[in-house]
Amino acid sequence: MTVEPILVMQGICKSFPGVNALKNAQLRLFPGEVHALMGQNGAGKSTLIKVLTGVETPDAGEIRLNGQAISPACVGEAQKMGITAVYQEINLCPNLSVAENIFIGRFPMRAIGIDWKTIEHQAAAELAALNIHIDVSLPLASYPVAIQQMVAIARALTTEAQVLILDEPTSSLDEGEVERLFQALRQLKQKGMAIVFITHFLDQTYAIADRITVLRNGEFIGEYPASTLSRLDLINTMVGREINEASYAANSSAQAASVADKPYVSARGLGSTGGMHPFDLDLYRGQVTGLGGLLGSGRTETARLLFGIDRADSGTIRVDGHAVKLNSPRQAVRYGIAFCPEDRKNEGIVADLSIRENIILALQARRGIFHYLPKRAQSAIAEQYIEQLGIRTSDAEKPIGQLSGGNQQKALLARWLATDPKMLILDEPTRGIDIAAKLEIMELVKAQCKKGLAILFISSEMSEVLRVSDRIAVLRDRQKIGEIAGHDADEQNVFRMIAGAEA
Repeated sequence: MTVEPILVMQGICKSFPGVNALKNAQLRLFPGEVHALMGQNGAGKSTLIKVLTGVETPDAGEIRLNGQAISPACVGEAQKMGITAVYQEINLCPNLSVAENIFIGRFPMRAIGIDWKTIEHQAAAELAALNIHIDVSLPLASYPVAIQQMVAIARALTTEAQVLILDEPTSSLDEGEVERLFQALRQLKQKGMAIVFITHFLDQTYAIADRITVLRNGEFIGEYPASTLSRLDLINTMVGREINEASYAANSSAQAASVADKPYVSARGLGSTGGMHPFDLDLYRGQVTGLGGLLGSGRTETARLLFGIDRADSGTIRVDGHAVKLNSPRQAVRYGIAFCPEDRKNEGIVADLSIRENIILALQARRGIFHYLPKRAQSAIAEQYIEQLGIRTSDAEKPIGQLSGGNQQKALLARWLATDPKMLILDEPTRGIDIAAKLEIMELVKAQCKKGLAILFISSEMSEVLRVSDRIAVLRDRQKIGEIAGHDADEQNVFRMIAGAEA
């Protein structure tokens, strides 16, 4: 007997100014299955889900639920149709009780008001069905993120959902919590629910998914039974080309700079619960160390640990041979470590301040408020780096928010170079900038390495990591799984290592 899909999306198109987010995308969901929606950053996964849940209206295409054409105009309409989503950012009210969060907006009523007894009884029953047994009268904030995630799922299930969408539900969970979630999903499968599972973790994909759909650049690439698609084939499909020995020659452009005998930063067993599994990593002056891994592999988490943004709860760090505690970015800066973050607009630049003010920001912070840097000195420093890094601007007093992305990134580099760092962490330094600007940034990275900086380089574009790195630490599912010397590194080696022993 052939099972018909419970939901079909076909020919879905969606454009935003300057961007074709979806081009004839499609998705089929079957009852009693977990369906993984896979693709690299920008593949169109989020936009497709927003169309399905009524957040965005498609420009073209059709959605059919149980054979009937639907066009949800908002999230509420989608939920009434039986389509509900749980996102990575838990949109619940931490100050309210667990029971209130599950039924908020849909409270059972009595003649004299809300039926609190029924609410708590039904909330406890919904969670018990997911094998969660807690006091539902307590505030949601009194429980860990894993329980809050399960409460969000329980809330979704009270809407009598036929289709449940989970967008990165495991990003903040440890292994035990992930397994508890998977047990709940298996129970929901047995009840005939269709589940969309969006993740960047390969191990989790193969642990729970029955079927996989791959999107790339907004287009549908294929639908595959998970049991027939190897990890390496999945990576090839996501990347968009066959990864083979001839893909990239050995990294001939890796630095030939003189490398110190001892690492400037040495991490041993460094890790954080819910973040990175314990890892060892050595970073040498005069060398670029790249982090190779897919989105969600732990690249940014590694950078945040090394810069003291996130606190490690295991392992040790030595800087220039001395054991140190990096409990804050201020301490990291004191030890000569600089960090250009991935989110340039929200965590990097201060858009309303001038280029000069942005460049001297870290240097002034290190000096402290009682050692103010005179404006004349600030201007001299800013002009020096504007010229040295080729920042295209008519005036250092121009608001940095008016610069192009590439020039903003150069100004961020200038900010940290002005502090005379010994180690520089670059997280996605070329994201969102044009090809010419990318090449300029890459040349600047190489030039700083030749001057003796230790550089940790992170990019979602593997070709960039290969071009610039002397050594690549390979990550998968927030674990460091190995290292490859730059002259031995090509996409074949890196992706085979990411794919695991199967490859």
